[in-house]
Amino acid sequence: MLANIADFFSSGANLIFFVFALFAIGGAIFMISFTKVVSMVVSVAVTFLSLAGLYVLLEAEFLAMSQVLIYAGGISILMIFGIMMTRHDSEEQDMRRPWQSALLWIGILGLFGILFYVFQQTSFPQAEFKAPEDNTLEIGKLLFSAHVIPFELMSLLLTVAFIGAIVLAKREEE
Repeated sequence: MLANIADFFSSGANLIFFVFALFAIGGAIFMISFTKVVSMVVSVAVTFLSLAGLYVLLEAEFLAMSQVLIYAGGISILMIFGIMMTRHDSEEQDMRRPWQSALLWIGILGLFGILFYVFQQTSFPQAEFKAPEDNTLEIGKLLFSAHVIPFELMSLLLTVAFIGAIVLAKREEE
């Protein structure tokens, strides 16, 4: 079992993957654990940037740049503007009880223990992957042929969410 761990960490790419994965998972856990909204946004931004690093390791540079520009940049800034435009009580209080935090950490440790055991006992087949010459071209072909309806539905959903945010902001001014 420990030989598998030593083999895993002997490669630099695996070590970098492990660091990015820890930051992504840690950011997500901190996002649901924090009580201050700005801290939650920073945690989400760390998760988004870590996912972009994982995309770089997978040689999906277009997805990595899209992740940084759209999610880590745009969505995080949009969330901060949303926080600034809404009213909040001056005093934020922690609504959780101590036993909820203890159950959270027990659940996290249990999940990681189960995942560690399963990954150690599983033998993954080695397959040859042939990457396309131009990732961006292939993504564009798939996006505008096979996945054009989900793409258009997502743009419609984002437009409706944006209009809803404007309506909510205008109601709050009055």
